[in-house]
Amino acid sequence: MDLSTYEHIEFRREGHVLVMTLNRPERLNAVNKPLRRELIRAFLELDEDESRAVVITGAGRAFCAGGDVQRMDAQGGSDPRARVAQVRTGEIVRALLDLEKPIVAAVRGPAIGLGATLALLCDVVVASETARIGDRHVNIGLVAGAGGALIWPLLVGLNKAKELLMLGDLVEGEDLERLGVVNHLVPDDELEARSMELAQRLAAMPPYAVKATKVTANVLLRDQLSNVLDLGLAFEHYSAKTADHREAVRAWTEKREGTYTGE
Repeated sequence: MDLSTYEHIEFRREGHVLVMTLNRPERLNAVNKPLRRELIRAFLELDEDESRAVVITGAGRAFCAGGDVQRMDAQGGSDPRARVAQVRTGEIVRALLDLEKPIVAAVRGPAIGLGATLALLCDVVVASETARIGDRHVNIGLVAGAGGALIWPLLVGLNKAKELLMLGDLVEGEDLERLGVVNHLVPDDELEARSMELAQRLAAMPPYAVKATKVTANVLLRDQLSNVLDLGLAFEHYSAKTADHREAVRAWTEKREGTYTGE
């Protein structure tokens, strides 16, 4: 794995642990086209890397703010590029779930939409007390197609997941641990040390046993993946063509409440 060829992801090694940092801090590590390509590539290549465990985190004050809203075209889903972006998002989720190597997510600040999915599909999630995790697709008139409808019901239960996804509410503070969204909630200055400690413990375990255990435990996720992800992305693509989506994006950029018609 040639780590030097990545521009928007930084890597560093600590023994058998590879730390992977999303590096667009000026945009809260929001996923644009170049970062999307690099995430797919990284997840496809990581199993061939010499590392035994991975920590994924974000540079600056956020884990990942999801898709880059500023890059949304005013034409919404009528732009073919929007559909390509949704297909690539599905590839990110599938590649992450195909990864056999154990991954620890170290979450500081916002992890929203695709950013939340990236974190919550990792094997162990360590969150700083600054973390705010949720899926806000609905707030911009979109269906939660980026894997949110797959992972949230498994973590917090079906009805709580529907409440969070349909209202676009974020989970933060003690609720992150209480609801089972994250494994560990730690003070901000302990996030890196705690995440690395867990990754090093995973790296020290028998590699095949760890990988095979992960693959077995993820069977439920993988069985549900195709139906839920494909349907969610199809609905997201349709919702991106609606007048409500265009109004929601305008309202967001103009910092006002949206007025929705159901069209």
